Amino acid sequence: MLLPCGCWMSRFAALAQPHRGQVRITGIKAMMLRGHSNTLIKVETDAGLTGYGEAGTNGAFARARIDLLKPLLVGQDPLAIERLFHQMTVETHPYLANIPTVSGIDIALWDLAGKITGLPVSRLMGGPFRDEIRLYINSAPKDMLDAPACRDWAAEVKSSPHKWTGIKIDIMRAVGKPVAKETPMLTSAELSRVEKGFANAREALGSEIDLMVHCHNEFDLASSIAIARAVEPVRPMWLEDPLPVRWSESWLALRRAARVPILTGEKLEMAAGFQPFLDNQAVDLIQPDLAFAGGLTGARKIADLAALYRIPIATHNVGSIVLTMASAHFGAAIHDFVISENVIGQGRLVEQMGAAGPPEVNAGFLKVPQLPGLGADPRAEILRANLAEGEPWWGG
Repeated sequence: MLLPCGCWMSRFAALAQPHRGQVRITGIKAMMLRGHSNTLIKVETDAGLTGYGEAGTNGAFARARIDLLKPLLVGQDPLAIERLFHQMTVETHPYLANIPTVSGIDIALWDLAGKITGLPVSRLMGGPFRDEIRLYINSAPKDMLDAPACRDWAAEVKSSPHKWTGIKIDIMRAVGKPVAKETPMLTSAELSRVEKGFANAREALGSEIDLMVHCHNEFDLASSIAIARAVEPVRPMWLEDPLPVRWSESWLALRRAARVPILTGEKLEMAAGFQPFLDNQAVDLIQPDLAFAGGLTGARKIADLAALYRIPIATHNVGSIVLTMASAHFGAAIHDFVISENVIGQGRLVEQMGAAGPPEVNAGFLKVPQLPGLGADPRAEILRANLAEGEPWWGG
């Protein structure tokens, strides 16, 4: 589903108009880093400007898809973002468009648009509503059922220089094993572990830090409802992805039965993927991942749709400096934004990768770069030192 653009795209058109036709795309390249599940995208131009994006797929798949998309892109004006997005996403031959690859290219085009116009992406996309965005991290005690271990973990979290105010914990850290590989149903003993584990975490963290309950789309409806009831006393910010990814009326049944906020979205693509959840009032929040959902253009269309239902938006992000800053600009550009996931300080090179320096995080908030584009150009020496095994330099 391609939603018509709102006034934000008209604003972009006005800002871009003086620069139309001055720059042409000359190449699109892709490369994957060690320890990352996403792939970096680079769009090159005849003006010497380069745009960077991040695709939610592996390097080989991204390069194969780029080969099919090049005829649509090379020689084109990178400022024609809406037209290029349309052409990439409606392609059906020889097979349907791979939206994660399109996502990475689209993010890179917005980065280029900022560099061409001299403006930050958040302003080009209709913002800023804010100059910093709130972040959360994934973390967990070594033993959620042990109260002293939870207190030690909470003390470590609170001593972080980033002063995180949101923590997401994988439910399997309480259960103790990947149950879904055996059955989608939790036993009463496992539900008791969930209840006790999250109660320990809440007691250790106190009320000043938001707590999210993380699932991976692995449970049946009965277990999902039972999980919601088990964690209700800890007042979670949300219960994430307990049911299978695609839309079904089980999501609606869950929301009706649960007394905690329900969130989904990290694996959904385009506005069409989110529409049934919104139309049926089956979620309280949505969480697109820009590297999967359609890039910045796709996510902005999703935000326009969600705004009609007054559903707030978080962003899923376990990516590099590029996806982190793209999420920041997106969060600054829309009104109903709440918080973004991030992996700063978790061994993913986010602090070391950026040519403009490490991200500025204070009291759990990330300052949105005011440089032209995303402000997320990666350092070549860091990329070279961390190429995935067998991965060619920029696909060469």
